[in-house]
Amino acid sequence: MESSLTISNPTSKTEHDMIYSQYLYSYSQVTKSEKKLIVTPKTINYTFKTNTKVPKLGVMLVGLGGNNGTTFTGGIIANRDKVTWMTKKGENHANFFGSITQCSTTKIGVCGTEEIYVPFKDILPLVNPSDIVISGWDISKMNLADGMKRAEVFDYNLQEKLNSEMKKIVPYPGIYYPDFIAKNQKDRADNILPGENKGEHLKILRGHIKEFKALNKLDKVIVFWTANTERCSDIMKGINDTAENLLKAIEKSEKEISSSSMYAVAAILEGCSFINASPQNTLVPGIVELAEKHKVFICGDDMKTGQTKFKTAFTEFLVSAGIKPVSIVSYNHLGNNDGKNLSEYAQFHSKETSKASCVDDILASNRILFPKEPKIDHVVVIKYVPSSGDTKKALDEYASEIMMGGQHFLSVYNVCEDSLLAAPIMLDLMLLTEIFERIEWKTEGMKEFERFPNVLTNLGYLFKAPFTPKDVPLVNSLSRQKQGLENIMKICAGITLDNNTLLEFKCKPKT
Repeated sequence: MESSLTISNPTSKTEHDMIYSQYLYSYSQVTKSEKKLIVTPKTINYTFKTNTKVPKLGVMLVGLGGNNGTTFTGGIIANRDKVTWMTKKGENHANFFGSITQCSTTKIGVCGTEEIYVPFKDILPLVNPSDIVISGWDISKMNLADGMKRAEVFDYNLQEKLNSEMKKIVPYPGIYYPDFIAKNQKDRADNILPGENKGEHLKILRGHIKEFKALNKLDKVIVFWTANTERCSDIMKGINDTAENLLKAIEKSEKEISSSSMYAVAAILEGCSFINASPQNTLVPGIVELAEKHKVFICGDDMKTGQTKFKTAFTEFLVSAGIKPVSIVSYNHLGNNDGKNLSEYAQFHSKETSKASCVDDILASNRILFPKEPKIDHVVVIKYVPSSGDTKKALDEYASEIMMGGQHFLSVYNVCEDSLLAAPIMLDLMLLTEIFERIEWKTEGMKEFERFPNVLTNLGYLFKAPFTPKDVPLVNSLSRQKQGLENIMKICAGITLDNNTLLEFKCKPKT
């Protein structure tokens, strides 16, 4: 269904499947001089060009047969086919609740005194989720119907409705480097690429991408890591520190080249954007350089679903209210395969790092509360409890200091179905990465349009630990991340940004 939204703006126009939008960007440059801060307003005149032609998109999931992979695929099929199913509470209808692209709205202006909101997906033309073609890899050879049954995420009646379509999808053999994931995953590894020749493995992965793209006549493919959390790779000089060294290291089958790095390299060399949805440091310096060289988007790390999303929002509230957090203690237990894999320390440490770093820049923003070092007691505990299945239970205690040495404690008990929170975010990451592939920009004096930088930090709202180059400010604040993402979409569409002051009502110009 086409959007009914029409933009009437003299600074934007549509020509030959392109939206051209001019935007005068204003910001403040601050100079530090001893005890003095000097603020200087700056402006840059941008022109954005957005291709409105929606491509035929394919996605390849690493971990296709796992809980996230089967839930995402089943959700796409259920929504595409408008599936309904029965539970003990009555009839359910397929939806994408939890997806910002499909189920959130954004304000575009005011009609009289009514504030007008439209679906996020109507701002710019996004790929229709029903049109996405899905494939991928898994170290387990189960077809997706059996994988869905093993995951125990969907209601039984829904599984019955999806079974025939899911049975048709069988994953490609995946890479299995046991040093990077927990030993307890060995019993699932019955669908793996043979041998230890990483150069040969890379060729096979690239062949899978080519085959998938050709068989389905796709315009583009996105590769998405949603497999097990790996241990972090050591950054080693001569191995993964540069693009050239990384490719040589793969040819030599160096031990410290992880499975996720292999998929990232394969994607980049095939011109496909790569998304790392797990917490390990897949995006090593060599991969970042390789992506820049091939003009391919990469982004990560670790999807921000329930507990961490609330943590960043609530910590932002405390700090912006002038309340001083002193500790955040997070306890989690879950029983799916992610929890099983995280029961070993090396893999847990990757997750612990992404969860524990998610409020650092929020604390650092307030030097009144933290005049010396923005540090608090931040503890993360994850336990594997098989009987919990895909239902994750989390208890967070926030301890804060308030006026005159007073104390404030708030405890939050969070129960969520892990994969049903993750799948809509997977969809958002794919659709937003794809639209950014169609956006270019230039400023006065530039002859040619350029794409956004290859590390796609614009999608930080969807990651626990947004991978951010050193020359870009790190933002974990949930509201700032969401507003920044929405604003870029609006700017490209030619919609005036809303600063929420409502001055046209509160300070009406006199004629």
